[in-house]
Amino acid sequence: MPDTRDRDLRSFIDRVDALGALRKVAGAHPVHEIGAITEVAAGKPNAPALLFSDIAGCDPRFRIFTNATTTPQRAALALGIDPMLPPLAALKAWMQRRQTLKRLPPVNVPDGACLQTIVAEDDVDLGRYPVPVWHKADGGPYIGSGSIVVMRDPDDGWINASIYRVQVHNRSQVTVQFDHTGRHGAIIAKKYWDRGRSCPVAIVNGPDPSLFVAGFEYLPEGYSEYDFAGAIRGAPLETIAAPLTGLPVPGSSEMILEGDLLPMTQQTLPEGPFGEFTGYYAADTRPGPVMNVRGICHRDDCILFGSPPMKPPRFHFGLPLRAAGLWEALATAGITDVVGAWQHVSQLMTVIAIRQRYGGHAKRAGLMAAANSYMARLVVVVDDDIDPSNLADVMWAVTTRSEPAETIDIVRDAWSSALDPRIPPDRKAAGVTSHSKLIIDACKPFAWRDDFPTSTALSADEAARIEAKWGAVIA
Repeated sequence: MPDTRDRDLRSFIDRVDALGALRKVAGAHPVHEIGAITEVAAGKPNAPALLFSDIAGCDPRFRIFTNATTTPQRAALALGIDPMLPPLAALKAWMQRRQTLKRLPPVNVPDGACLQTIVAEDDVDLGRYPVPVWHKADGGPYIGSGSIVVMRDPDDGWINASIYRVQVHNRSQVTVQFDHTGRHGAIIAKKYWDRGRSCPVAIVNGPDPSLFVAGFEYLPEGYSEYDFAGAIRGAPLETIAAPLTGLPVPGSSEMILEGDLLPMTQQTLPEGPFGEFTGYYAADTRPGPVMNVRGICHRDDCILFGSPPMKPPRFHFGLPLRAAGLWEALATAGITDVVGAWQHVSQLMTVIAIRQRYGGHAKRAGLMAAANSYMARLVVVVDDDIDPSNLADVMWAVTTRSEPAETIDIVRDAWSSALDPRIPPDRKAAGVTSHSKLIIDACKPFAWRDDFPTSTALSADEAARIEAKWGAVIA
């Protein structure tokens, strides 16, 4: 059963602190400095979580929490998985749990901590809060680098609660960036706009970490992230009706923005640029849909949650959660003996480890992985003696077991995004967001695998026995 102690962001912060993984930073400036400190910390071997206080020029009651789940340990903690498991074992545990998760809808409650302070209409002023400019060339401050954008489908009423970036433009207006017209948020907003209406929106900052995880999932239409977060927690989210829109929002959140997302024919504001998870400012300034913020409610001493994209290998999650979904999809498609899946370079490289059973097994796994890997240009298939989470191990297999003239395939017109820095500007302008994928079979050739030279390396079991006996001495 999952550990459900994280009823809110604060209890998660306490648990991170108990692990010795929290660093407290006082006096940093929200323009560039908080983002820079976050990036440098995320690049360290221990990649600590950060809690910023006494933020320069801001109300001392307000704080910012970053790098929440950037290590495998803290990502496992947010998932209710044993944080002491090795990374691949933790991902496998999550994949196995994910297969059995049952939707757990939220329960409505009358009150929540996020209602301690309520401001509305003319009193709204986003400038009161410590909203960082995360990267040096960002187009402005972003309150939504890890915020949940909540919308209700006007046709059947289901609640979408996904993560989209949210830029602050002035005291009462933000833009919400939908990076793909196929995202559920973009589809829902367009339904309202096509009817000549603004789209009611609530933006949730600082929820329970399970909702942050759920917000990154690719769930089918009609499957609310609230239900998935409840399944992760093993207990339903407790939601309140937001004061102005009536949208359900988690009552234990740190801050809620409410308002109306205007049709783009009515008003736009220049959105971006913004440093993205590819490590580039992948898109120029573009017209973005405007949300008029009509109300803000928050805890009196709210902790804003920040998860800015950074240059790889830094990523929002220390465990590649979408690789778990891919692992499951391979099994569902009938590809047997998949012993591991991982994604490197912020999900831009996918690695599948298999126990080869027949000729063509590796190619079949590679093609299926390529079809299901969003934006990943590189897919590598390795044998079961290779740890797919260890990039050095993977590259050893690539350089000693693959043969470029024989074991490489290219798939064209595959699934990518407008955030892809390698798509030419003219193709992006035409709305083309596809790219090619390179599939490398880095397995021992199946036809003569028994004659392949024997590795000098210890097996995983042998290494584990040495670690158990001598680990303390050689640490």
